[in-house]
Amino acid sequence: MEQLKTNCTEKNLWECIIAFQEYPFYTISGLPFSYQLKIGKNGMYTKELFISRTEHSKSLAWSSVLYAFRAAQERQEMVFSKPKQIADVRGISYTYSILWQFGIIQVPEDVVAKLQSGRKL
Repeated sequence: MEQLKTNCTEKNLWECIIAFQEYPFYTISGLPFSYQLKIGKNGMYTKELFISRTEHSKSLAWSSVLYAFRAAQERQEMVFSKPKQIADVRGISYTYSILWQFGIIQVPEDVVAKLQSGRKL
């Protein structure tokens, strides 16, 4: 994650995505989730995050994560109080939490508490 903070590139973001599989994240509404990547036929990770929040996992396309990542980078000084302020893409509530955890976006202090522990304030 230090590499991503000093050199905020798509490659370093992908490395963090790989490293943080199964990490406990929380959405802004306090819902816990984690994600996994699947291994493709070529032995490499697929570019799809499988969100395991319920017994029926949802998938989050890498292209959606990248779109939000690029949009956030264009507005680096902005404090994002809601996920859709970054981008209106599928799975933005999950991406918002991931981007904050990786230090890519800034959020208000009351949102930090929700993203850290799932507490609803």
